[in-house]
Amino acid sequence: MTTCPPVRIVLADDERMVRTALRAILSAEPDLEVVGEAATGAEAVSVVRELRPDVVLMDVRMPEIDGIRATEQILATLDDPPRIVVVTTFENDSYVYDALRAGAAGFLLKRSDADALVQAVRLVSHTDTLLFPSAVRALAAEHARAYPAPPSWVARLTGRESEVLRLMAQGLTNAEIARRMEVGPATVKSHVAAVLAKTGTRDRTQAVIAAYEAGFMNAR
Repeated sequence: MTTCPPVRIVLADDERMVRTALRAILSAEPDLEVVGEAATGAEAVSVVRELRPDVVLMDVRMPEIDGIRATEQILATLDDPPRIVVVTTFENDSYVYDALRAGAAGFLLKRSDADALVQAVRLVSHTDTLLFPSAVRALAAEHARAYPAPPSWVARLTGRESEVLRLMAQGLTNAEIARRMEVGPATVKSHVAAVLAKTGTRDRTQAVIAAYEAGFMNAR
């Protein structure tokens, strides 16, 4: 019986105590491995480029460059970038929203318990669902910078693609969407790919952000 290699994680936070606590929690899990740490945004970019982890836990406010810029640089310069989860104190922080727009896969509150932390890392590394969808929706609704008119991609979505985007925003996986729509998983995967292409987004989180900014989630 073959076992999957552990999820490789980099911790980026300017507070040593925070990194130590995160390392202790994650290292206790046999399927998770902390392979590196960074105390600044610039160091995070360098460490990630060198170690190529699967997941980065990224503080949004760090010296030199913040977590938003670090996220942008990592995603722009690596062909197969890691999944980046923003770790923050305040869930409605505009910094967090900017990080999601920059390409972070989701966010996690620093006060989250150990189980939530472990679940979040496993979720972003192994599944196609949205991390904490209700929190992402609330953040998007609060901070979305609305377009003066809907962008052109809204009109280019087919009916099925529109339905898929709404279900993505609810946090459903491809398998769950397939059951809801009574279609095959391959069909859903094709629709998701089309949604990402038409919205010009990297992943589900960015697609949901784009949908709120376009006023799509309020339209019928």
